[in-house]
Amino acid sequence: MQFKNLCGRCSNEFNKNLQFSRFQLNFSNRHQFVDFASRRRLFAAVDRRKSPFFTICSAKDADVAAFDEANFSSEKNVDGELTCVMKFGGSSVASAERMREVVHLILSFPEERPIVVLSAMGKTNNAYAIMQNHFIAEKAVSCGHSNVSEIEELASIKELHLRTVKELGIDNSVISGHLEELELLLNGIARLKELTLRTQDKLVSFGECMSTRIFAAYLNKIGTKARQYDAFDIGFVTTDDFTNAEILEATYPAVASKLYSDWTKDHAIPIVTGFLGKGCKSGDITTLGRGGSDLTATTIGRALGLKEIQVWKDVDGVLTCDPTIHPGAKPVPYLTFEEATELAYFGAQVLHPLSMRPAMDASIPVRVKNSYNPKAPGTLIARNRDMTKALLTSIVLKQNITMLDIVSTRMLGQFGFLAKVFSIFEDLGISVDVVATSEVSISVTLDPSKIWSRELIKQELDHVIEELGKIAVVKLLPHRSIISLIGNIQYSSLILEKAFSVFRRTNVNVQMISQGASKVNMSLIVNDGEAEQCVKALHYAFFESGEVSEKDLDAALNNGIVESVPAN
Repeated sequence: MQFKNLCGRCSNEFNKNLQFSRFQLNFSNRHQFVDFASRRRLFAAVDRRKSPFFTICSAKDADVAAFDEANFSSEKNVDGELTCVMKFGGSSVASAERMREVVHLILSFPEERPIVVLSAMGKTNNAYAIMQNHFIAEKAVSCGHSNVSEIEELASIKELHLRTVKELGIDNSVISGHLEELELLLNGIARLKELTLRTQDKLVSFGECMSTRIFAAYLNKIGTKARQYDAFDIGFVTTDDFTNAEILEATYPAVASKLYSDWTKDHAIPIVTGFLGKGCKSGDITTLGRGGSDLTATTIGRALGLKEIQVWKDVDGVLTCDPTIHPGAKPVPYLTFEEATELAYFGAQVLHPLSMRPAMDASIPVRVKNSYNPKAPGTLIARNRDMTKALLTSIVLKQNITMLDIVSTRMLGQFGFLAKVFSIFEDLGISVDVVATSEVSISVTLDPSKIWSRELIKQELDHVIEELGKIAVVKLLPHRSIISLIGNIQYSSLILEKAFSVFRRTNVNVQMISQGASKVNMSLIVNDGEAEQCVKALHYAFFESGEVSEKDLDAALNNGIVESVPAN
């Protein structure tokens, strides 16, 4: 099959013989594809006989460093339906240079007609942005309204955004109104000497509102039609729980109607603010809490029934462990939603579990990619994958947790005791991570850091122990770590055998073990001081040494230890 091709970077025309099967593509030319979001989309593009077929060339003579805005402006194919969501975090759009690179990246996928979701500019996540804005507001209160303009952090925000529009060749008017409104809001906070949660959400919203306006203006400047949207104006309806609002079902039809209607009239790339919504009763701006920008992306994907949701981060997808603990961590090519949820809950850099829910409900695959390294294949998260030969997917470490041992002979042969214990946690608003039980005891772990629930301060822990002490003997064990083994727990015997062999060699005692109901997670509790060394040793044993071979897995299958799971 012959196609005429135009290289997206060096503009060389060439012919490429496409020989492909389900699993491979061979190209008989030195020009090669750098990246595609999935083989499936490539096959679809070939089937549609698109010509010229726009690709990224990795030829040595291609000027990959330069970005010719004029060339890219005319190549983007915007015919047909919207195809995917591309979400970029704050570090991906942290400067004018990074914005150019992201535009370059988006326009390098001419077969896509994306909806782009952006976070605020900066090398931070939503949680850090909230802390930073809260700090600025506190400074405004302390310095007085007459000195608000002199706040160093406010000056830095202004300087970053004004420098960015200048370097991109965009008029200041794109963001000048928002910068003025931001200063007025801080003046109001300084006068009232009060920062409510409602005002905090309004304060946080300026980052996303400005980054999307700059980005859309730049696309239009280079000749690619784009339209900026504030999520709270296109149908994102939420509860009025400021700083941690929940998206309501009314959002889905409203968002679909607005975006499809505008796209039908004019094929301009939608650029949408992440992390923001509008309270259903108050009508005020709300924020979606931890992982809110990812949740915006998956909500749009479900609302429009798109074929894929792409989340572009600053890591090469999901890794086999934290690379800051062990540099030998490897990318994980495929995950199920259940595996990704467990990984995220226990601290891996994946989507927040709540943000994956819309994609799970609609069975839309989510691809995690690296905007700094688009050649990396990333990780595809979908409902099913072939688990027949999968043993362990990833090792996740969650440190500085607190463990409680709750012992009572009243449990023996009695019903209702567990209900009493967990009703105490419920009444105090405390979330439990891991649970293990026996006839006379319960062991649980609590996370003192603010992860999914509110911060557990010492007084609250003391209150928990006091209440539990009325029905049992309670032992508090701080400074513990959870090591979670995420993978095919149908091979639990093999996993445990190997894991405990590692613990024996490293002289580590496991204080608690728990298998999740999802059947993809096994959690082990160890002392904080031993945790990182355990992760390194476990990673070597499972991913580097080759000690668990395919023969071991085949033997487990043939002996009926596990059932063969067909690929879906």
